[in-house]
Amino acid sequence: MSTANGRLDDAITDFSRRRVDVDGVVKTVYVAGSGPAVVLMPEMPGISPDVLRLARWVRDAGFTVHVPSLFGADGAYPTAESGAKVVRRACVSAEFRAFAGGGTSPVTTWLRGLARQAHAACGGPGVGAIGLCFTGNFALTMALEPAVIAPVVNHPSLPLDDPAGLELSDEDARAVRDRVTRDGLKVLAYRFEGDRWCTGQRFAAYRALLGDAFDGRVLPDGAANTDPPPFFRDMVETPHSVVTAHLVNEDGHPTLKARDEILAFLTGRLKP
Repeated sequence: MSTANGRLDDAITDFSRRRVDVDGVVKTVYVAGSGPAVVLMPEMPGISPDVLRLARWVRDAGFTVHVPSLFGADGAYPTAESGAKVVRRACVSAEFRAFAGGGTSPVTTWLRGLARQAHAACGGPGVGAIGLCFTGNFALTMALEPAVIAPVVNHPSLPLDDPAGLELSDEDARAVRDRVTRDGLKVLAYRFEGDRWCTGQRFAAYRALLGDAFDGRVLPDGAANTDPPPFFRDMVETPHSVVTAHLVNEDGHPTLKARDEILAFLTGRLKP
């Protein structure tokens, strides 16, 4: 469907649409490709055409990509008005912990179950997890599931009211740190230097928790796409989405290099 400004929604016709049941909770998951599983979680305000572009890159790199529908309209171009409504609903949802003091978002339990099922179906040494924005930190929390061995934390924005917060309960933070120590897990992460939703304080907190296992990479603000969708232009108002809305799809560009680094990270761990 065409939007008012001429941009197109994505019909998602090249993915299979599945209903996945984890402990009685059923959600829609879009699946494509073959090879080891990668769970790619959407950013606000949903599974946008830019998120699906990243999913196709993951698929084409030789993985079975799983994109769970967690909020918003699947495939919709991110407008400011519709996006604001999605954010408001998510912030009061029982599935998410958008603000400081809330601990780990309950939806991550379901996501760990999805990773477990995907690993059983796809095989390989384990599963990759890519979080984006609102779901950025979920990729780290998913590492509480032993099948998850390649977490990628992109510009994590939660908690919204604490720039140094990690959206983790104390118990889960200790468990993640223990797994990193025990299994030699590495965590790849990205942000833009001036991002006010994912600050340097947040990356410093990750490093304090994970030590050298945290590979946090920072891109200059000038590398961000200057013509992102309206939600990012009018609501986010800062360079933010490194490999989706603010990516510049040009050879040699820093954001495209970040995409290639993520694909190489997944390949190195899931296809040794």
